[in-house]
Amino acid sequence: MRLAAVSARILLPIVLLGLAACAPAPIYKTAPGTVAATPMQVGQSPEQYARGQVIWGGRVVGVRNLPDHSEIEILAYPLDASQRPKFGGGASGRFIAVLAGYAEPMNYPNGAPITVDGQLAGSRAGKVGEADYVFPLVQATQSHVWTDQEMRSGRPNVSFGVGLGVGIR
Repeated sequence: MRLAAVSARILLPIVLLGLAACAPAPIYKTAPGTVAATPMQVGQSPEQYARGQVIWGGRVVGVRNLPDHSEIEILAYPLDASQRPKFGGGASGRFIAVLAGYAEPMNYPNGAPITVDGQLAGSRAGKVGEADYVFPLVQATQSHVWTDQEMRSGRPNVSFGVGLGVGIR
């Protein structure tokens, strides 16, 4: 009995360390003073967060190309330690990522997971359906659309169970 307790105390930290080592590093460097507020919170009082640095992510809602820049509307979700959007919980508002030049809509398909690094650049009143909405604007310096494989990578692929296996020789 004591041997099992000692083994569990030794093995558990090793297993947890191994699982943590599987998680990819964040893709963007978080600067000191990076805004921790959600897009919904910033939309409620944008002047409080003026010119703040953010790393936000979520799902692409749509792309709008204008003569000198593009805008990507994003439904925000919290990010994991690797800065991938976590879709398990509720959304945390919407925001518009402003990109210099032309953004090919096929590179930003609706529903795609995305992470954006940039600086808050005010807000704009708009609508979500028929409802009025205030969208924080993020002047994006970097954006990353996550592939299905990237979204799955770093997640523990460990399962436990009891069963019977049959092998053929």
